[in-house]
Formats: sequence, C-alpha cells, structure tokens
Amino acid sequence: MDRRDRFNKLFLSKFMTEVKAAPITREILDEAYTYDQYREMIDNLMAENKTTGENHSEAMLHYTKMNTYRMKRLDKTTELLPELKERLQQIDSPMIWLVLTEAWCGDAAQIIPVLQKMADQTENIEMKLILRDQNLDIMDEFLTHGRSRSIPKLVVLDAETLDVLGDWGPRPTEVQEMYDDWRENDGEDYREISETLQKWYANDKTKSTQAELLPYLDKWEYR
Repeated sequence: MDRRDRFNKLFLSKFMTEVKAAPITREILDEAYTYDQYREMIDNLMAENKTTGENHSEAMLHYTKMNTYRMKRLDKTTELLPELKERLQQIDSPMIWLVLTEAWCGDAAQIIPVLQKMADQTENIEMKLILRDQNLDIMDEFLTHGRSRSIPKLVVLDAETLDVLGDWGPRPTEVQEMYDDWRENDGEDYREISETLQKWYANDKTKSTQAELLPYLDKWEYR
C-alpha cells in the first residue's frame, strides 16, 4: 500500500460515519425537493419574510437572504475539477444523494450548489433535499462526532434498494476543524465564526469540497 492509498484509507475511516440503516423510505424521497424546487421554496418563504423552521427572526432572515445570493453566485461560477468531472461521468451504479439542510445554514449554501453540479455530470446520481428539522429521525442517524445535528449532511443511497452507501458532511475537513476549535475554545459569538467560515469558503472557491469528495466516489460505488 503506497502513501496515497494509506492516506485515503485513513481519511475515509476518520471522516466517514459508519454506514447505518436510516429510516429513509420511498415516500420521503418522493416528497423531497429537487434543487430547483428547494431554491423556489426558499424564494417563496423570503417573499413572506420567513425562512425554514420555526425561527423567523431578523437574524435568520438575514442569513437566508445571504444564502440565496451565495447559491446564485455558485450556480454561475462553480467549475468542477477535471479529474472529478471525469470520475463522475464514469459512475454506472445508480445512486440517490439525499441532503439534509435548512435555508438559513451558511455551510449548506456553500456546499449544495457543488453537489448539484456534481450530480449534473451523470444520469446515475439523483439529488434530493429534505429539511433537517422536519426529519430529525434521519438526522439523528448521521450526527457529527456522534452528538451534533450539523448540516448539510449528504447521505448516499443505492437507488434500487435504498441501502445507505455512506455519507459526508457537514463541511470540508479544514473548515470543520476550524469550527471544532471554536466550539472547544469559545463557542459563544456565532457571528464571528460564521464570518470566518464564509471567508474561508470564498477564498477556497469550492476546491476543497470537490477534492475531498473525489475519493468517496469509489467508496460509495464499489462498497
């Protein structure tokens, strides 16, 4: 086993949640949003001065408004890495990518457009989105560090059997470590850490998200 193989083995074992039997049914998937429906739903809520969930405070509406701008920008500017695009086009095992999210989540706004760009590369990936707070039974099967309902969370399913092939999220490793450090050392001023993370995403231009997801594709397809 060479250095790269050892890294991929350690990486996947560290950051991939143990495969679980989540309560995901055909009915849930049938009622889930496509990306376009998700964007439209958020726009409709914003027109009513609302966001997803029960908290429609000024702060949450501000986060949601900023997220609509971020998703719109990423829809236009995201370019997939050539090696990622090539690997996606080679996938021949049908999958469903189910994403737990909320409209006010800044990480979700930075990640979901990239996932949709990836899904667009192959007819064998169908992406669906559901709201976390309406599906806590599913969320609780995929907790970060075994305790946090962090989103976005990507759950990969076999399209035929709905077996869980794996999961990823809520953030690329580097930015997750930044968030964990903040939780351990301070964890009070959310606005400060939110701004720090958003600056990281802006500078990274989705490259880390793409590079981190690439080795997972083999894991999910050949499990």
